[in-house]
Amino acid sequence: MAFTTRDINPRIATEIRASKEELLSGEYAGRIRELLEQRGVLVFPQIDFNDEEQIAFTNTLGTFAPEHDGEIMYKVTLDNTVNPKADYLKGSWYWHIDGTMNKVPILASILSAKVLSPTGGDTDFCNTYAAYDDLPEEDKQAIDGLKVMHSAWNTLFYYDPEPDPRLLKGMMQIGDQELPLVWKHRSGRKSLVIGATARHVVGMEYKDSIELLVRLRHWATQPQFSYRHKWTVGDMVIWDNTGTMHRATPYDPKSGRRLHRTKLQGEEAFA
Repeated sequence: MAFTTRDINPRIATEIRASKEELLSGEYAGRIRELLEQRGVLVFPQIDFNDEEQIAFTNTLGTFAPEHDGEIMYKVTLDNTVNPKADYLKGSWYWHIDGTMNKVPILASILSAKVLSPTGGDTDFCNTYAAYDDLPEEDKQAIDGLKVMHSAWNTLFYYDPEPDPRLLKGMMQIGDQELPLVWKHRSGRKSLVIGATARHVVGMEYKDSIELLVRLRHWATQPQFSYRHKWTVGDMVIWDNTGTMHRATPYDPKSGRRLHRTKLQGEEAFA
């Protein structure tokens, strides 16, 4: 099978068709990395990698990033018997960037569909590079240099406005981090750093801060910057975590939905 590409939307997402052998050989790793930065999301329809193949493929693209507990393959599911930390995944139903609690966020995530929910469970993506590029110049000038406090526990209030104090305390122990609202990448490109962990703009009145963060999120997630992936078992999707936000659409926690994730180590700190 020849390596072929097809842009799905003008500003985000490209479909790649290739054989398992071609992908695992690493022959196209450089091209895939280029497309990942340019397009934000890469879709490999029904490539049907098993765990060992997904791990091997991830290693062709960069430095493999294990989970915090050393786990190699993370199971994305709301089934507590499969994932003891499943409750934390409820925050993934809201727009976010992975790794905002880290100085160097992960470069990319690779997700493969194993079991799907009968309804819901799609994954939405938006291009935060394109969203910044299209901002009116006056808005770019207004937000340049602003800092935002990010907190993992802020996501808790999206899905549980009256949380258990013990759960809140546990999430607060993850910490907070002050990040630039506009990430100035080494490449010269700029992207927005927003999403569910963004708690408040440093030095700004509370109401003004909330208004700005909500307005920017609404802007960045408009249809022209977005792509919704409707999963088929065997699909694999890679996204550039440094230039996109993502979220899962709600689904029944008892559906058994399960996707397997690997990650690429970050190569650039927030700046």
